[in-house]
Amino acid sequence: MQEPTPINPSRLIAIGDIHGHAKALRRLLEQVQPNPADTIVTLGDCVNRGPYSRDVLDCLLELQHACRLISILGNHDEMMLDSRNDRFALERWATQAGEETLRSYGEPLAISNVPQAHWDLLSSFVSFHETDHFIFVHANYCWYTPMDQQPASLLRWLSLDESKPQPHRSEKIVILGHTPGPIRDFGHYRCIDTGCGFGGLLTAMEVHTGQCWQVTESGEAVADDSAEFSLGTVVPLEP
Repeated sequence: MQEPTPINPSRLIAIGDIHGHAKALRRLLEQVQPNPADTIVTLGDCVNRGPYSRDVLDCLLELQHACRLISILGNHDEMMLDSRNDRFALERWATQAGEETLRSYGEPLAISNVPQAHWDLLSSFVSFHETDHFIFVHANYCWYTPMDQQPASLLRWLSLDESKPQPHRSEKIVILGHTPGPIRDFGHYRCIDTGCGFGGLLTAMEVHTGQCWQVTESGEAVADDSAEFSLGTVVPLEP
Protein backbone atom coordinates (compact mmCIF):
# COMPACT_ATOMS: atom_id res chain seq x y z
CA MET A 1 0.00 0.00 0.00
CA GLN A 2 1.41 3.39 -0.98
CA GLU A 3 2.29 5.68 1.91
CA PRO A 4 0.34 8.96 1.92
CA THR A 5 2.29 12.02 0.87
CA PRO A 6 3.24 13.97 4.01
CA ILE A 7 1.65 17.40 4.33
CA ASN A 8 4.13 20.18 4.94
CA PRO A 9 3.25 22.11 8.10
CA SER A 10 2.55 25.76 7.54
CA ARG A 11 5.24 28.20 8.58
CA LEU A 12 5.13 31.93 9.26
CA ILE A 13 8.46 33.36 8.15
CA ALA A 14 9.63 36.98 8.31
CA ILE A 15 12.47 38.31 6.15
CA GLY A 16 14.38 41.42 7.20
CA ASP A 17 15.37 44.44 5.11
CA ILE A 18 16.68 43.27 1.72
CA HIS A 19 17.93 46.60 0.33
CA GLY A 20 18.46 45.58 -3.26
CA HIS A 21 20.51 42.45 -2.59
CA ALA A 22 18.89 39.89 -4.88
CA LYS A 23 21.69 37.33 -4.57
CA ALA A 24 21.17 37.27 -0.82
CA LEU A 25 17.40 36.95 -1.18
CA ARG A 26 17.55 34.11 -3.69
CA ARG A 27 20.11 32.20 -1.63
CA LEU A 28 18.03 32.71 1.51
CA LEU A 29 14.95 31.33 -0.24
CA GLU A 30 16.96 28.30 -1.36
CA GLN A 31 17.58 27.61 2.32
CA VAL A 32 14.00 28.28 3.43
CA GLN A 33 12.46 26.27 0.56
CA PRO A 34 9.02 27.89 0.75
CA ASN A 35 5.97 25.76 0.01
CA PRO A 36 2.32 26.66 -0.67
CA ALA A 37 1.41 26.19 3.00
CA ASP A 38 3.89 28.87 4.11
CA THR A 39 3.32 32.56 4.68
CA ILE A 40 6.36 34.75 4.10
CA VAL A 41 6.32 38.35 5.29
CA THR A 42 8.97 40.72 3.96
CA LEU A 43 9.45 43.53 6.46
CA GLY A 44 10.10 46.35 3.99
CA ASP A 45 12.99 48.22 2.39
CA CYS A 46 13.20 45.76 -0.47
CA VAL A 47 14.82 48.41 -2.67
CA ASN A 48 17.72 50.92 -2.48
CA ARG A 49 21.35 50.72 -1.33
CA GLY A 50 22.15 47.41 -3.06
CA PRO A 51 22.76 47.01 -6.80
CA TYR A 52 19.92 44.66 -7.74
CA SER A 53 16.61 46.19 -6.64
CA ARG A 54 15.00 45.28 -9.95
CA ASP A 55 15.95 41.64 -9.44
CA VAL A 56 14.62 41.73 -5.88
CA LEU A 57 11.19 42.81 -7.11
CA ASP A 58 11.30 40.17 -9.85
CA CYS A 59 12.12 37.57 -7.19
CA LEU A 60 9.14 38.67 -5.08
CA LEU A 61 6.85 38.35 -8.10
CA GLU A 62 8.10 34.77 -8.53
CA LEU A 63 7.72 34.07 -4.81
CA GLN A 64 4.01 34.91 -5.00
CA HIS A 65 3.57 31.64 -6.90
CA ALA A 66 5.47 29.54 -4.34
CA CYS A 67 3.73 30.60 -1.10
CA ARG A 68 1.52 33.24 0.42
CA LEU A 69 3.56 36.45 0.25
CA ILE A 70 2.83 39.55 2.30
CA SER A 71 5.11 42.55 1.83
CA ILE A 72 5.29 45.37 4.36
CA LEU A 73 5.93 48.88 3.03
CA GLY A 74 9.25 50.29 4.22
CA ASN A 75 10.40 53.88 4.05
CA HIS A 76 12.64 53.18 1.05
CA ASP A 77 9.81 51.43 -0.79
CA GLU A 78 7.58 54.40 0.03
CA MET A 79 10.15 56.85 -1.36
CA MET A 80 10.25 54.91 -4.62
CA LEU A 81 6.46 54.94 -4.89
CA ASP A 82 6.30 58.66 -4.14
CA SER A 83 8.84 59.32 -6.90
CA ARG A 84 6.68 57.91 -9.66
CA ASN A 85 4.75 61.11 -10.41
CA ASP A 86 6.58 63.73 -8.34
CA ARG A 87 9.78 65.31 -9.66
CA PHE A 88 10.74 66.68 -6.26
CA ALA A 89 10.15 63.34 -4.56
CA LEU A 90 12.27 61.73 -7.29
CA GLU A 91 15.13 64.12 -6.57
CA ARG A 92 14.93 63.40 -2.83
CA TRP A 93 14.76 59.66 -3.42
CA ALA A 94 17.81 59.75 -5.69
CA THR A 95 19.87 61.20 -2.84
CA GLN A 96 18.61 58.48 -0.43
CA ALA A 97 20.14 55.53 -2.31
CA GLY A 98 17.46 55.62 -4.97
CA GLU A 99 20.01 56.17 -7.71
CA GLU A 100 21.26 52.61 -7.20
CA THR A 101 17.73 51.36 -7.72
CA LEU A 102 17.32 53.35 -10.94
CA ARG A 103 20.66 52.03 -12.16
CA SER A 104 19.39 48.47 -11.76
CA TYR A 105 16.83 49.24 -14.49
CA GLY A 106 19.51 50.23 -16.98
CA GLU A 107 20.63 53.35 -18.78
CA PRO A 108 19.67 56.11 -19.03
CA LEU A 109 18.61 56.47 -15.41
CA ALA A 110 14.90 57.15 -15.64
CA ILE A 111 11.85 56.37 -13.54
CA SER A 112 10.05 55.44 -16.76
CA ASN A 113 12.25 52.32 -17.02
CA VAL A 114 10.42 50.73 -14.08
CA PRO A 115 7.89 48.21 -15.47
CA GLN A 116 4.22 48.38 -14.53
CA ALA A 117 4.43 45.00 -12.80
CA HIS A 118 6.88 46.49 -10.30
CA TRP A 119 4.66 49.50 -9.60
CA ASP A 120 1.73 47.15 -9.08
CA LEU A 121 3.80 45.05 -6.69
CA LEU A 122 4.98 48.04 -4.67
CA SER A 123 1.43 49.40 -4.55
CA SER A 124 0.32 46.11 -2.99
CA PHE A 125 2.69 46.51 -0.03
CA VAL A 126 0.82 46.98 3.26
CA SER A 127 1.52 49.09 6.32
CA PHE A 128 1.31 46.14 8.72
CA HIS A 129 0.21 42.51 8.95
CA GLU A 130 -1.49 41.05 11.99
CA THR A 131 -2.19 37.45 12.99
CA ASP A 132 -3.62 35.94 16.16
CA HIS A 133 -0.26 36.15 17.93
CA PHE A 134 2.02 38.43 15.89
CA ILE A 135 2.17 41.89 14.33
CA PHE A 136 4.58 42.66 11.50
CA VAL A 137 5.70 46.23 10.79
CA HIS A 138 8.70 47.83 9.16
CA ALA A 139 10.17 50.18 11.78
CA ASN A 140 8.24 50.87 14.98
CA TYR A 141 4.79 51.32 16.50
CA CYS A 142 2.76 53.12 19.15
CA TRP A 143 1.96 50.68 21.94
CA TYR A 144 -1.47 52.10 22.89
CA THR A 145 -2.85 52.62 19.36
CA PRO A 146 -4.74 50.01 17.29
CA MET A 147 -2.71 48.98 14.27
CA ASP A 148 -5.15 50.44 11.76
CA GLN A 149 -4.71 53.85 13.40
CA GLN A 150 -0.91 53.94 13.56
CA PRO A 151 0.82 56.96 12.00
CA ALA A 152 2.95 56.17 8.96
CA SER A 153 5.88 58.08 10.46
CA LEU A 154 6.15 55.49 13.24
CA LEU A 155 5.51 52.43 11.12
CA ARG A 156 8.08 53.32 8.44
CA TRP A 157 10.57 55.86 9.77
CA LEU A 158 11.12 55.79 13.55
CA SER A 159 14.16 53.71 14.49
CA LEU A 160 14.55 51.68 17.66
CA ASP A 161 17.53 53.87 18.51
CA GLU A 162 15.13 56.82 18.72
CA SER A 163 12.37 55.06 20.63
CA LYS A 164 12.21 51.59 22.17
CA PRO A 165 8.55 50.50 22.11
CA GLN A 166 6.55 49.12 24.99
CA PRO A 167 4.40 45.99 24.63
CA HIS A 168 1.52 46.60 22.27
CA ARG A 169 -1.95 46.82 23.80
CA SER A 170 -2.92 43.65 21.93
CA GLU A 171 -0.19 41.71 23.81
CA LYS A 172 0.96 40.33 20.46
CA ILE A 173 4.66 40.01 19.63
CA VAL A 174 5.79 42.59 17.08
CA ILE A 175 8.26 41.53 14.37
CA LEU A 176 10.11 44.43 12.73
CA GLY A 177 13.21 45.60 10.87
CA HIS A 178 14.58 49.04 9.89
CA THR A 179 17.18 49.35 12.66
CA PRO A 180 20.29 47.32 11.69
CA GLY A 181 22.12 45.23 14.25
CA PRO A 182 22.15 41.66 15.56
CA ILE A 183 18.92 39.74 15.98
CA ARG A 184 17.19 41.28 19.00
CA ASP A 185 14.41 39.69 21.05
CA PHE A 186 12.98 41.83 23.83
CA GLY A 187 10.03 39.56 24.45
CA HIS A 188 7.32 41.88 23.17
CA TYR A 189 9.19 42.73 19.98
CA ARG A 190 11.92 41.23 17.82
CA CYS A 191 14.07 43.04 15.26
CA ILE A 192 15.59 40.99 12.45
CA ASP A 193 17.21 43.73 10.36
CA THR A 194 20.76 42.36 10.51
CA GLY A 195 22.40 44.95 8.27
CA CYS A 196 21.88 43.77 4.70
CA GLY A 197 22.74 46.87 2.69
CA PHE A 198 25.34 47.92 5.26
CA GLY A 199 27.75 45.00 4.84
CA GLY A 200 25.76 42.74 7.16
CA LEU A 201 23.48 39.72 6.78
CA LEU A 202 20.00 39.03 5.46
CA THR A 203 17.91 37.10 7.98
CA ALA A 204 14.73 35.02 7.82
CA MET A 205 12.97 33.83 10.98
CA GLU A 206 10.17 31.34 11.49
CA VAL A 207 8.46 33.38 14.17
CA HIS A 208 6.74 30.52 16.03
CA THR A 209 9.92 28.50 16.58
CA GLY A 210 12.68 31.10 16.25
CA GLN A 211 14.46 29.08 13.56
CA CYS A 212 16.67 31.41 11.56
CA TRP A 213 18.42 31.36 8.20
CA GLN A 214 21.11 33.91 7.32
CA VAL A 215 23.18 34.80 4.27
CA THR A 216 25.73 37.45 3.38
CA GLU A 217 24.99 40.18 0.85
CA SER A 218 26.86 38.17 -1.80
CA GLY A 219 24.66 35.15 -1.14
CA GLU A 220 26.96 33.02 0.97
CA ALA A 221 25.10 30.93 3.52
CA VAL A 222 26.03 31.47 7.14
CA ALA A 223 26.91 28.26 8.99
CA ASP A 224 23.94 26.75 10.80
CA ASP A 225 25.55 27.14 14.21
CA SER A 226 26.13 30.84 13.52
CA ALA A 227 22.44 31.34 12.72
CA GLU A 228 21.11 29.61 15.84
CA PHE A 229 18.89 31.82 17.95
CA SER A 230 16.91 31.08 21.07
CA LEU A 231 13.67 32.93 21.67
CA GLY A 232 13.97 35.10 24.71
CA THR A 233 17.62 35.90 24.04
CA VAL A 234 18.10 39.63 24.52
CA VAL A 235 20.87 41.24 22.51
CA PRO A 236 21.20 44.88 23.65
CA LEU A 237 20.87 47.61 21.05
CA GLU A 238 24.03 49.44 20.19
CA PRO A 239 24.24 52.86 21.88
